[in-house]
Parts: sequence; C-alpha cells; structure tokens
Amino acid sequence: MDLSGDETANGELNGSAEVGLVTEDLGQRLTREVFAPMKEMFVGKDEVIDLLAICLVGGENLFILGPPGTAKSALVQELALRLEGQMFDYLLTRFTEPNELFGPFDIRRLREGELVTNTEGMLPLADFVFLDELLNANSAILNSLLMVLNERVFRRGRETFRLPTLMVVGASNSLPQDEALGALFDRFLLRVRCDNVPTEHLGRVLRAGWQRELAGTTRSSQLHVDRIRELQGQLREVDLTPILPSYIDLVGRLRLAGIKISDRRAVKLQRMTAASALMCGRHQAIPSDLWVLRHIWDTDEQQEVIAALVDGAIAAAGGAEQSGSHPRARQTDAPDPEVLGTELRHIVTRLDDAELPSAERSQLRDELGLLASRCEWVTNAHQREYLRSEIQVIWPRFDVAEVT
Repeated sequence: MDLSGDETANGELNGSAEVGLVTEDLGQRLTREVFAPMKEMFVGKDEVIDLLAICLVGGENLFILGPPGTAKSALVQELALRLEGQMFDYLLTRFTEPNELFGPFDIRRLREGELVTNTEGMLPLADFVFLDELLNANSAILNSLLMVLNERVFRRGRETFRLPTLMVVGASNSLPQDEALGALFDRFLLRVRCDNVPTEHLGRVLRAGWQRELAGTTRSSQLHVDRIRELQGQLREVDLTPILPSYIDLVGRLRLAGIKISDRRAVKLQRMTAASALMCGRHQAIPSDLWVLRHIWDTDEQQEVIAALVDGAIAAAGGAEQSGSHPRARQTDAPDPEVLGTELRHIVTRLDDAELPSAERSQLRDELGLLASRCEWVTNAHQREYLRSEIQVIWPRFDVAEVT
C-alpha cells in the first residue's frame, strides 16, 4: 500500500512477513541520541517531544496549542540542530504573502521573461518547518500551504517543487474559529497542548534553560536527516495485522461518540501506529500503539472522551504493560514512573551539594512531598513500591540537615 495517505481499495497497511524487533534499531537510537536528551533539556515537555518523534518518523504534521513562551519553536529548532537539518520558521500574520514563505521571483530571470522562484533559505528547501500563529494564514497562501502539508509539493505557475520536508509543525494559542481554516487544521494529523509547567517545577525549568544557554549549539548525535528518511521507509515493513480488529472497532466507537474521522484520516493514522512500533524497535504493531489516537481531538472538550475510549481499547486488547509498549501508552491519568524516578534522582543530586541554600532545601522538601502524592497513583504495583521505598530513604536527609 502507498503510505502517502491516499485512500486505497482496502485502506490497510500490510507489512512484510518480518515481525518483532528491528535489527538496525534506528528508532531506539533516535530516542537515545535525540529525544531523550531533549527531554532533559526541556522540562515538562515529554508529551510534546514524544509526539514530535512520532510525527517525524511517520512523516506527518503536528499542531501545538499553547501560549507564547512555552518553548514551541525552541523544541523544533533543537530537533533540527540535533539532526543537522535545515529549518524554516515563520510567524504568520493576516498580511503574510506567499513570497515570504516560498521565496520571491528571481529578478534576473524575470527580466528574461521567465517566472522562476528563488527558494534559497525558504520553505521549499527545509527539512523541518515551523509555522507560528498558523491560524493567521490568509487566502493568498492557504491553497499553497494545503498542498505542502498534504502532498509535500509546491506549485507556482509552471514550476513544481517536490519538497524534502520531513515534518511541518504548526502552533497557535487558540483553536480555529473560522470554518475557512478547517481544511488547514485538518492537515495536522495529531494535536497536543503545550502549557507553562507547574510552579513546583519552575526551578528545574530555570536550571535546564540556563544549562541550554551555556551549552550553545554543540550537539552529540551523529544521526543525519537521511537516516530519518530511511526510518520512514521502514513504515512499509510494519505489520499492522495484529491490531486491525482493535483499530477498526476503536475508529467506529470514536465516530459514534461524535469524533469526526474521515476515511482519509483513518488511513493516515495507521502511519502513526506504525511509527510508534518503530520507535519501540518493533516491526509489528501491538494494541498499545493505538495510544496515538488520543491526539486527534478538534476541541478541548473532546480530549477526555477520546482518551477514555482509546485507553479502554488498549486495556481490552491486552493493556499498556505489554513488553515493548511505548511509554506514552500508559493511561493518561496515571503519572509516568520513569519521570517520577528522574525527579527523585534530581532531588538526591541537589541534596548532595554541601553548600545548598536552605531556601532551596525547603523547596526540594516541598517537591518531594508532591512526588510522594503522585507516586500513589502509579498503576504498576512493583514500580509504585519501588518509588515509595526511594522516597522513604530521602526523607531522613531533610531531618538530618535541620538538626545540623
């Protein structure tokens, strides 16, 4: 089947006979060298980063909803730096003209009577595209953008550009209100919120941000964007047969709940489940890969309904604790034990500092109290008990400091 997202006779993604773990583990290497370090740099953005990874591997577009100053463009810029790719970002206004995105006509060629676009440094040559305030797009550029988003093609007059774009990320601080923007919004297959982190994590945000400033642009990953294209090519090899019954049933339930899923979107969403499998080092999809469907909402009100239906489908098909499951497959209302463990290790590291100010020590104590409360909601009993024991070891260190 052609994975471009166009409808086919049966609308199914058929893989090769090979199943199980990927021999050349590009997906897990991408996680280890690119996305895991990004999670360390951008506190509280794990969900956004995981969806950037899925859309990158799946070759689809991501819409980020959130206020200014929540690191939306910085995340895409960091990704482009780590993969040594060319990025194009632009803040759209109601008056943005096509030339500002796609490039002006070449004046020298125009004098010769030829309409040729000068695309140097513009969107048609970019591997990564970030469009801020996406919903300000006007009718002058809307049709061109739709073709870029859906077909990775830009046409102007007799010119046709096949674009190297791996992913387009659009951002806005609001959802579309104008029906004319519905088609543009629909081209972003997955959606995610990106808000300011809770106050109790602000200290970590400040420290991570300062370290990022000091680090500059030096990056350690040796992965080139061509390896991403190679990984995208492996989507065809992912066997979706094991999850098709669950997938079909889930799409039906979502439609009955009033969630609009066109046949085109249903076909394209298969790419996202295949991408989830590849990111976990598998060539075979498992039911937990359906987690990506939590992010197909059109409104805030739909998010809870969709999450409940998706989590129910995953649980009915075997749950999210299967071997090789994507970490994001865990139920949305339960905290991630790996994230809690990282936060506990951070507290221990800070407590090892003999010159730690008393005010920061007090703040760390408050953070530990919050972590202790969140640990009680971890669904896996073994992980919950382990975190409890770690917390019990840390508490006495505060008492000792107060005595001394």
